[in-house]
Amino acid sequence: MNWTFLFIAAALEIVWAAGLKSTAGFTRLWPSLGVGAAMAGSMALLALAARGLPIGTAYAVWTGIGAVGTAIAGIILFHEDASALRLVCIALIITGVAGLKLLAK
Repeated sequence: MNWTFLFIAAALEIVWAAGLKSTAGFTRLWPSLGVGAAMAGSMALLALAARGLPIGTAYAVWTGIGAVGTAIAGIILFHEDASALRLVCIALIITGVAGLKLLAK
């Protein structure tokens, strides 16, 4: 169940990080409330996951999935650069996250 909490927390991290753009610096009420709710949910689920996982692994996986997901969301939603080098860097993060998951006890 800890891994499930962690993956949902990471998905919520992607939601709030990508959603920051729609808040216009927290000047738009509804997008700001949505981002705040996603932030709170993400942190709460990370805390639950950390009860049964090493904190270093939980945090690294959470931020890694969040970083990759947010980068991909930026490419798809905001037409950010998708150069080969950027995609290689994203693949390296995925490799590190997968390695941490495989090595976790």
